[in-house]
Amino acid sequence: MSLVRFGVSIPQRLLAAFDKRIRVKGYRTRSEAIRDVIRDYLVEEEWERHAGSVVGTITVVYDHHTRELTQVLTELQHRFHGEICCSTHVHLDEHNCLEVVVVKGASREVQRIADRLISTRGVKHGKLICTTTGEALA
Repeated sequence: MSLVRFGVSIPQRLLAAFDKRIRVKGYRTRSEAIRDVIRDYLVEEEWERHAGSVVGTITVVYDHHTRELTQVLTELQHRFHGEICCSTHVHLDEHNCLEVVVVKGASREVQRIADRLISTRGVKHGKLICTTTGEALA
């Protein structure tokens, strides 16, 4: 891999805040942090342009006592078996469960699956975390 050096003009206060943040996150150098910021920006663009295959996780927290909720969640996962790679179920307490569903496919389809799971009656909170297959990243 060949590396390229480039200069950036940035306000001193912004750089100080960036340096503080990357120290907290454990980066050894600004270059490492900037590479990650650029990759994150490119992954976001990959999702926005709806090109190729993307991956993500859908996390939902729900009350398992909600009538028919577990059946609905299971049926949705079976309906989208081509895009759903796996799921993990965790009992948080006597009422609440957390489910993490790993999905892969076209970004629009993955978003549609997330919307369906998160909007299901009884789901208290849900979130789609978008990432990439890594194919387009150096």
